[in-house]
Amino acid sequence: MPRVTIEVLAERLGLSTASVSYALNGLPGVSEATRSRVVALAEELGWRPNVGARSLSRARADAVGLLLPRGPEDVGAEPYYMALLAGIESGLAEADTALMLRFVPGRDGADLTVYRQWHAERRVDGVFLTDLRFDDPRPALLEDLGVPYLVHGGRRSDSGWWFEQEQEASLLVAHLAELGHRSLLLVAGPRSLVHEEERHRAVAAACEEAGIALTTVTADYTHAGAATVVRTALAAGATATAVLCTNDPMAVGALTALRALGRDRRTALVSWDDSVLCETAAPAITAVQRRPYDAGRSSARLLLAGLRGEAPVPDPIHFRLVVRESSIPAS
Repeated sequence: MPRVTIEVLAERLGLSTASVSYALNGLPGVSEATRSRVVALAEELGWRPNVGARSLSRARADAVGLLLPRGPEDVGAEPYYMALLAGIESGLAEADTALMLRFVPGRDGADLTVYRQWHAERRVDGVFLTDLRFDDPRPALLEDLGVPYLVHGGRRSDSGWWFEQEQEASLLVAHLAELGHRSLLLVAGPRSLVHEEERHRAVAAACEEAGIALTTVTADYTHAGAATVVRTALAAGATATAVLCTNDPMAVGALTALRALGRDRRTALVSWDDSVLCETAAPAITAVQRRPYDAGRSSARLLLAGLRGEAPVPDPIHFRLVVRESSIPAS
């Protein structure tokens, strides 16, 4: 069936294309009777707006961008990001706004090149930022370009979404202290990321208050990377009776290492994120449930509110500790 256009509607109704356009877009210049005729025929014929033309006429793209400095295969293996993206998409869909998603390496300025391209081609109205780094060049570039942005998981933007690292760290460490643990191995992500350094400081402060000795190792957010650093640390004589990982794939990797060393049934293991990986592991892994889907929806609504010139009102942050079999008391 041929596509129904404004020209088709105008010909059928004996009106000018301008009058039909005014009627469909709710603009003055036509009578209410004419507007009703146009809308009725448009609904009858299944007319849909040309998104590209509409965006061009309004100088808006009706899309926002998200660059993830990771490979698609890494994101696909991390349930947190899958839930986050689903939440963002859901929030944007409410405003009929598209999500432009790209995966780029976080080095050599590849992400900055994409931002410049999006701006030059008017591809997006604003962008989300994740994984904020120390001395991160992205906020300054976006401000220079005049591209609105919202930080998810960081504190750079006043209207950004961030998680309460201190409260979550205190919750996890207090749980281990109640189980009698006095030595903890923290498996952190890259310390060049702002949120990872915040977590490390929060865990260190909570451990000092609880009288728990802390050893920190870093991994690359993958199962294999965490398994390697945990196995190496414990085999080298680390005395930790509990392990805390800052994402689920690393928690499963730590469990693999503990099992290989025969310590999976006598070493407590907790994760900063909660997903099906923690639920289905054996033993199932205790974790902080941080509701990434809801967080993604909130970030989408905050960014859209800012683009409309409204004062963003962040949704309350909800998190809770889900205790499972890996909460093993110290022996």
